[in-house]
Amino acid sequence: MARILMVTPEASPFAKTGGLGDVLGSLPAALAARGEDVAVLLPRYRIAHVSGLDRIRHAMPVSMGPHRFSVDVDLVMHRGVRYLFLDCPPLYDRAGIYNEGGWDYADNHIRFGLLNRAALEIARNIFRPDVFHSHDWQAGLLPLYLRSTLAGDPTFLGLKCILTIHNLGYQGNFPPGAMYDLGIDPSLYHPEGIEFYGRISFLKAGVVWADTVTTVSPTYAREIQTPEFGFGFDGLLRSRAYKLAGILNGVDYEEWDPRRDPNIPAHYWIDDLAGKAECKRELLAELGLPQREDRPLIGIVSRFAHQKGFDLLGGIGAPLAEENLAFAVLGSGEAAIEDMFRRFAYLHPGKFGVRIGYDNGLAHRIEAGSDMFLMPSRYEPSGLSQMYSLRYGTLPIVRATGGLEDSVDDETGFKFRDYAPAALLAAIQKAAGAFEDRQTWQSRMRRAMLKDFSWNASAARYQDLYRS
Repeated sequence: MARILMVTPEASPFAKTGGLGDVLGSLPAALAARGEDVAVLLPRYRIAHVSGLDRIRHAMPVSMGPHRFSVDVDLVMHRGVRYLFLDCPPLYDRAGIYNEGGWDYADNHIRFGLLNRAALEIARNIFRPDVFHSHDWQAGLLPLYLRSTLAGDPTFLGLKCILTIHNLGYQGNFPPGAMYDLGIDPSLYHPEGIEFYGRISFLKAGVVWADTVTTVSPTYAREIQTPEFGFGFDGLLRSRAYKLAGILNGVDYEEWDPRRDPNIPAHYWIDDLAGKAECKRELLAELGLPQREDRPLIGIVSRFAHQKGFDLLGGIGAPLAEENLAFAVLGSGEAAIEDMFRRFAYLHPGKFGVRIGYDNGLAHRIEAGSDMFLMPSRYEPSGLSQMYSLRYGTLPIVRATGGLEDSVDDETGFKFRDYAPAALLAAIQKAAGAFEDRQTWQSRMRRAMLKDFSWNASAARYQDLYRS
């Protein structure tokens, strides 16, 4: 049994903005079920959904550069895992997690630098791990502190550190002057250290000083070593390829299962698909779309961000409106993409049912009630929605990148490679054509539903890394 301390800025169900939160709500439990002793550390934000806290450490001193903090540590047991909450109200008692009103907090380097330094004090005083497992840039300084600032401290002898990159597009880059606040030796500011194009990078610190670096799918691990997907890190990652691995994220089938999902109007499985037809009827009614069961319904549930590729739809809106299909859309984000979907719904009210925002229940109903699910991403480190869709018999239409390439095959979905509106339109038309052969379509649905992307296999890969 290994003792693992995961350090993360978010974890479901407590605080979540995206897939990282989902992973940290599921992977630790999968590891615990396989016999590991796992603790997860994250900040106690004002917006954290947490109850039943047990305060296990009062006024723990944490030093970082010129700063002296007194923090409390709270504990919640969730699915067999210790979730530790770092309570420091001056830094975390705010309206947002990373930003507010569209602006990042100016002291984010201090907020997440403290998370890293506090993790080491927790290892000294509360939970001594065999392995630190850092997640994304917000925990990227931990390997640097371990190997540099505290290199001579016997408390940490023999401890190892893994960094997992969930999305290389977010790097934690700050002005060089932030090193003073963070208590980082100025001699580390150079191209082989923490310097990154004239700034410092939390994520680069993690890549340089961690013992192992992972990312969230095998294809993405290869892609980020290229200029197209590397965001300036490709050369660094090629030079560290010996310690880079890709492990596909898993799905929490306790939450995402059409046989028992409490958010959908009817349950179903491969031996009886009648419930899926009922889910489609109810979803069409909920979104105000015509009851056309013979017409394929394409679901979209997403952040509306540049990464997600929805700008491609803007170039094919007119031809899509001519096709015999409809869209169920849920999401929010960039104003231009929100406005595009509003425009589609206004111009083609019988074909686009659009809800701007996020509604977990509706997300489940779109997965269950749609015939297909669209993810035209520019890049997608892992992706989870396509795996949810497979379990619900909702065949994905995806761009062949990252985890989408690794989890969708030609028997269970439809893929296109060129990042171009014409390529996306061709993939949608191919899927719509295949939908017309209902018997073959249902065979595809059943194959998709039997695909197993549970966390068990991914957790086993992480266990192998911990033991190595």
